[in-house]
Amino acid sequence: MPKILITGCSSGFGLATAQKFLTAGWNVAATMRTPRYDLLPSNDRLEILALDVTSSDSITRAVEVAGPIDALVNNAGVGMLNVLEGAEMSKIRELFETNVFGAMAMTKAVLPHMRIRRSGVIVNVSSSVTIKPLPALSVYSASKAAMNAFTESLALEASIFGVRAKLVLPGSAPTTEFGKNAVARMGMDIPEPYSAFVQDYLTRLRSGSEITTPEDVAEAVWRAVTEPDASMKTPAGADAETWFRRVAVC
Repeated sequence: MPKILITGCSSGFGLATAQKFLTAGWNVAATMRTPRYDLLPSNDRLEILALDVTSSDSITRAVEVAGPIDALVNNAGVGMLNVLEGAEMSKIRELFETNVFGAMAMTKAVLPHMRIRRSGVIVNVSSSVTIKPLPALSVYSASKAAMNAFTESLALEASIFGVRAKLVLPGSAPTTEFGKNAVARMGMDIPEPYSAFVQDYLTRLRSGSEITTPEDVAEAVWRAVTEPDASMKTPAGADAETWFRRVAVC
């Protein structure tokens, strides 16, 4: 059976994606900063591995233990819900270290084996904020826009060796641990001139009728991995699909 390595599987999108591929019969290497063995049912086709995508040593160990893989899903990421003036540069660099450089490092670690075998697929989980700009997400949006540009160019480089690179664009997921952590990283650093604006935005975000679930993202990743003719960008979630259609019409 084919094998997939998924980063950021401790909750949300990554956990649902690991479950999706396990159920479909794949061998799965589910990675987390701190491994938890109670999150997924025991299965002979499942490996739970420690991985910090910001550490080159951790990446090397995880890739060696996982062995040859047919698909990589770069899902690990951190969020930041704040206006630019309220964001510390140290936190901005930390976010890019995970969201952008971590995905690049993981891709670089697995690509030689895929190139030699002349097969494989890399799916990068980006965000629909790159389709529809939203307030208080300038830093996060910049990191995901970088991921998009990286993936689209990588796809051209990798395709000559039979390797595919694709993007999945989730919509808003305020009820997931990722969404909650993005708000938590906001802390008390919202500059006063922006505070009412940001709180109003959060209220509207939480009251929206269209949201993205982890299962939506897992399904989109499945299509990106298993369908050879999948589009470069696959929206995930009702809100993301709505925004995607509007952009296509424009």
